[in-house]
Amino acid sequence: MAESFAIEGVGLTRRFGGFTALDSVRIAVPDGEIRGLIGPNGAGKSTLIDVLSGRADDWHGTVRLRGEDISAFTVQERRRGGLARSFQKTNIFPELAVREQLEIASWRAESPNVDEVLHEMGLAGIAHMRAADVSYGDRRRLDLALALIGRPTVLLLDEPAAGLSMRESVALAELLRDLASRWKVTVLLVEHDMEVVFSICDRITVLHLGRVLAEGAPDEIRKIPEVVTAYLGSTVE
Repeated sequence: MAESFAIEGVGLTRRFGGFTALDSVRIAVPDGEIRGLIGPNGAGKSTLIDVLSGRADDWHGTVRLRGEDISAFTVQERRRGGLARSFQKTNIFPELAVREQLEIASWRAESPNVDEVLHEMGLAGIAHMRAADVSYGDRRRLDLALALIGRPTVLLLDEPAAGLSMRESVALAELLRDLASRWKVTVLLVEHDMEVVFSICDRITVLHLGRVLAEGAPDEIRKIPEVVTAYLGSTVE
């Protein structure tokens, strides 16, 4: 019997004119795993997240959610199936209060867990404030909180620590690892902050020029010379 994964992409290909952003990529993340997705700018990381989440067009291949082919599903259908994502740029409404945004996101959720998410993300104390009036770090947490409404089973995160200080990044990483364990959420994490990636990920997939260059446990990835060379020409400590 073939192994079933929480989220799986097979033969994923997407081109922009003569540029191939994804070239027959296969990625398969088992239940409960936190998978890091790294690579230099232009490697195809965000494009892969877009394809998996249903926010891309003109692509080829197959996407499966817990073994079910969801390739033809819309963003909303994938969300109802338990697949959620956050964005590299915060996807929030500055003029709305923190709680109000979560309540709107919960309208179609089977489990409208607004209070739970506010507590888990440390936002309960600012729930009444407009998003425009809270700190950048809290806006990043709000973006993640929006993805957590309804308790998704698979979470795609596109640089959740972007723009955060080292202290904020580490705190967010610890929060993600704790939540993934307690909520039994499978996470695919795109992140440039290597401290975040190597501290919380069970396995790491490295993309380069639209292809999978390497995949393995963090300690294995650190030792691959091609990864060090491809990843912006720097070591991944």
